[in-house]
Amino acid sequence: MPELPEVETVARGLQKSIVGRRILSVVLGKTDFIDDPSALEQHLPGRRIEAVERYGKFMLLRLSPSRQPEGTENGDAAPASLLVHLGMTGQLAPCPAAHPCAKHTHVWFRLDDGRELRYTDPRRFGRMAYLTSALLADELTNFGADPLQVSAQEFAQRIGSRGSRIKALLLDQTVLRGVGNIYADESLWRAKIHPARQGTQLSKKQVATLRKVLQDVLQEAILARGSSISDFLDAEGQPGEYQRRHRAYGREGKRCFRCKATIRRVIVAGRSSYFCPQCQPAPRSPRRSRRKRLA
Repeated sequence: MPELPEVETVARGLQKSIVGRRILSVVLGKTDFIDDPSALEQHLPGRRIEAVERYGKFMLLRLSPSRQPEGTENGDAAPASLLVHLGMTGQLAPCPAAHPCAKHTHVWFRLDDGRELRYTDPRRFGRMAYLTSALLADELTNFGADPLQVSAQEFAQRIGSRGSRIKALLLDQTVLRGVGNIYADESLWRAKIHPARQGTQLSKKQVATLRKVLQDVLQEAILARGSSISDFLDAEGQPGEYQRRHRAYGREGKRCFRCKATIRRVIVAGRSSYFCPQCQPAPRSPRRSRRKRLA
């Protein structure tokens, strides 16, 4: 599933290519991933795309007010947003209207420059929703801090003061928004922290190190246009390259780049977690530590 770097890559590509364009019409195919299909057909035509932003793993297409007269019902006279989640296999990209449609294309936004912004998704695990400003604010209420912008103090409070396993905390979108399995594993490997360690078990130095390496990994992945494990393509239809730099994720049975031990895989927070057993030592169990003290 696309994570922060992949979504940021697509958002930046769309920001360059479609901002300023007006949506003339909307054509829908299968709609089971759309919150309210009729809202797209009713409220999007006539609106200009003013910005494309990332929020966690979501993209937000910021839309101008409709050109309809003031007082139009359902908020058409006010700015709104189109929220898009790519799911596991979604792609949102502009192309000439005359270009043949790829299989599994489900949404066509006709633009005023002769192109179409098309949403393609074989598995349809994504999401699309038209949201007024009030509905968008309510939608985004429960998300955590952006890992690229979070301060050292807030990161320590969100991560270092909780008893949950650190891998679960990194994946929890109410703690940090946008981090997923790939970049959690890569950051923990770089910080030399086992994925099953509890947040409260980390020292202040480890928490500070984790914040730094997490931001470094995410920034490096953005520059490499994300990781293409299976289906991810950017807004120009090109795969990312960061998968070539993975040091932990997906490398079970291979040698650690740092110490040459064998990378292992365990299940933490319901997800496969890849780690080096030598560089990232497992936490001691409370029972074992207690026996050692009694002895």
